[in-house]
Amino acid sequence: MLTLNFTEFPVLTTERLMLREHALTDAPALFKMRINEDVMRYIHRERPKTIGDIETFITAFNEGFKQGQHLAWVIALKENPDIMIGSIGYWRTNFENHRAEIGYMLHPAYWRQGIVSEALKATIDFGFKEMKLHSIQANVSPVNNASKEILLKHGFVKEAYFKEDHYFNGEFLDSEVFGLLTPNH
Repeated sequence: MLTLNFTEFPVLTTERLMLREHALTDAPALFKMRINEDVMRYIHRERPKTIGDIETFITAFNEGFKQGQHLAWVIALKENPDIMIGSIGYWRTNFENHRAEIGYMLHPAYWRQGIVSEALKATIDFGFKEMKLHSIQANVSPVNNASKEILLKHGFVKEAYFKEDHYFNGEFLDSEVFGLLTPNH
């Protein structure tokens, strides 16, 4: 069975980015993203009410990493690693089947610059090589064309379309699941 037992948080670097652990000092930036309707348009999660809500979220998330439940990174530019511009990571880990769901968000000021794509490549590589995942899935709103394009660019394939499979903000919404198998196959 898959386990996520890292002795310390794995910091990843790419040409332009540093992917690092969430810190409580990231709470204001994450709060701004989580209440930004452009960022959250296709992310069907309750909006935080206060920065304190985000601090609680970060603390719980970091504790979940220590318990080997999930792994998520702050996306920051190498030249300014203390400033959070987005996040990417794995959750809903299916340990028995060596599968995890990947998700990401990015501040709109950094959209269409290849940042999510660069972070996605690094986290996919880490997922297969270090986490020993067999497959990665992404659950996407069917109208989120930008996210679907990024996933397809990185080799994901559409696995399923679910009609009205979740309830958010007073309505039932559809979702699409994309998947990527380890390159060994």
